[in-house]
Amino acid sequence: MSTSVIIALGSNDKGAWPDISALLDAAVHDLESAGLGDVRRSRWWRSAAWPDPTDPPFLNGVAQGAWAGTALELMTTLSGIEARFGRERSVKNAPRMLDLDLIDFSGQVLNLPDLILPHPRAVDRVFVMGPLAELVPGWRDPVSGRPVTALVETARVGRDAVPLDR
Repeated sequence: MSTSVIIALGSNDKGAWPDISALLDAAVHDLESAGLGDVRRSRWWRSAAWPDPTDPPFLNGVAQGAWAGTALELMTTLSGIEARFGRERSVKNAPRMLDLDLIDFSGQVLNLPDLILPHPRAVDRVFVMGPLAELVPGWRDPVSGRPVTALVETARVGRDAVPLDR
């Protein structure tokens, strides 16, 4: 049996890729290769880097798919994909090749040492809630019950986020 999951993707360092959207498209392909089924994704959204707007701007988006394993297995898979793309975690909020965050795992609420669901800061980020509202407009935060459309309006981080054309 598969579980519906939502994953946020982001990058502000294209590395050797032609551009960040190509990098993020490749990351979606890697998610599929790793076992995420029935994948759909939002448009990519551009926003200033946070908390340091002098860093390169980010592209962000969300993907929804079906996962046959556990939430912790998916987290391990996401970390492995980030590492293959050259993600380094030496400095908090530094520019990065790829950031993959598990936002929702079939509405579960978890508070484990290695995993908090839903993602604890997602509801305050326009660059997550905006793409999520586009992709899954009926989604509700499992903790507050608030609809994603309302969360987009009240999110404080990334107010400058705008969707790009496909």
